[in-house]
Amino acid sequence: MASSSCYNSPCAACKFLRRKCLPGCIFAPYFPPEEPQKFANVHKIFGASNVTKLLNELLPHQREDAVNTLAYEAEARVRDPVYGCVGAITFLQRQVERLQKELDAANADLIRYASCNDVSVPLVGPQREYELGGFHQTHNFPFPYPPPWNDQSPSGGHGRGEDN
Repeated sequence: MASSSCYNSPCAACKFLRRKCLPGCIFAPYFPPEEPQKFANVHKIFGASNVTKLLNELLPHQREDAVNTLAYEAEARVRDPVYGCVGAITFLQRQVERLQKELDAANADLIRYASCNDVSVPLVGPQREYELGGFHQTHNFPFPYPPPWNDQSPSGGHGRGEDN
């Protein structure tokens, strides 16, 4: 891995802690010398001793994900000491909810527009209810093209218990 960097330059952790980076350094593969702030944040929030203990308890294939998670949480805590990454998650959840409401309103407008302009168009097939992102809508107007989930195919509806 990146332990060869220990011979050229100490890893970011050893450099930060001002110690010699040995060939078996647990930090070297995950904190390269080019990313000193990554370790500085992790050390500030979690402490080098705790990170060492955590990495030693994990299997080698789990360590990279653990370090990436610690680095993400540490950076979020440095930026927002009170909420950390929970603040970012909450912000994104609210944005998704707002965008979902906008999508629902646009879908409702589209249905109203289509039903006002196509009142004389007869229904094609049975009336169906679809759920699009939490918005239930009953389509009583024809689609301009068949939806991909439509089970009517030219070969006769495979897999529905019909003769094939």
